[in-house]
Amino acid sequence: MPADPVTGPEGTPPETAHKANGSGAPRSEADAAGESGAKTAWLPPTKPSGGINPLRAFLAMPIDSTPRTLITAVGLCFICSIFVSAAAVVLKPLQLENKRLDRQQNILEVSGLMYPGADVEYVFDHRVTPRVVALETGRFTDAIDPASFDQRVAARDPARSIDLADDADPASIGRRANHAVVYLVENDEGRVERVILPVHGYGLWSTLYGFLAVAPDGDRILGLKFYEHAETPGLGGEVDNPKWRAMWHDKELFGDDGEIRVAVEKGDQSSDPYAVDALSGATLTSRGVHNLLRFWASEDGFGPFLENLPQELSDNG
Repeated sequence: MPADPVTGPEGTPPETAHKANGSGAPRSEADAAGESGAKTAWLPPTKPSGGINPLRAFLAMPIDSTPRTLITAVGLCFICSIFVSAAAVVLKPLQLENKRLDRQQNILEVSGLMYPGADVEYVFDHRVTPRVVALETGRFTDAIDPASFDQRVAARDPARSIDLADDADPASIGRRANHAVVYLVENDEGRVERVILPVHGYGLWSTLYGFLAVAPDGDRILGLKFYEHAETPGLGGEVDNPKWRAMWHDKELFGDDGEIRVAVEKGDQSSDPYAVDALSGATLTSRGVHNLLRFWASEDGFGPFLENLPQELSDNG
């Protein structure tokens, strides 16, 4: 019987007319997939209009697929970077404030003004006066604001620093800023009783940054404190030991002939007016402290300022 163009072969309605399988049953989707003989490749779902929906495409990916893993990792890195950047911006003012307070606390400690429960800002504001010194002339200058001047930044700027020759750089600092901020510590009557000088130089593993307190005569040492370094704990790190720091009190920088005499030497130096005992087991750190003190007391450091100090204090009193 010929096929009816309306009903299909053997009278099958058009809505059920399919290509028959081997058994004569309608061809299913599983049969169609089986005929390929291989696993069907993943294809991203599409919008009705034919475009790809990125979110649906991502969610439809197998969890352990390489593209999904990479996209997830990149997305997490991006989100984390936003949080880290935002935290850095938000916390920067607090970090700068903490750095300022820490600096003030170290200055008060080497000045002998730090005690338990002290209001650091109040004591600093009432007893300490920052001043900028031109190191070449050894004179105070008001051309630079001490509150905004950063000696480390200035030392990296060729226009605001000098390059030190090897034979003039025992402290191994490379470049020296043209200016430095010193701190005048006053007593209750407003008279300067000590001057705090920022000093730094290389030890064994790191640059040691500290403060040297000197008497108004520019010769007698009243204290030494390092506030930043990475020397070996228990060895070079003993520069922080209060007992070793106390040895510096009343030592002298210069001899009667004006030559630099301050030193760090092996053995008991308690009777030497210029030297302090070297740290046990920390020869190179001790040598670093020796070198940095002698550099900053020299003509390339605070030498001109220390020579002019009594007159400068008198003129600016």
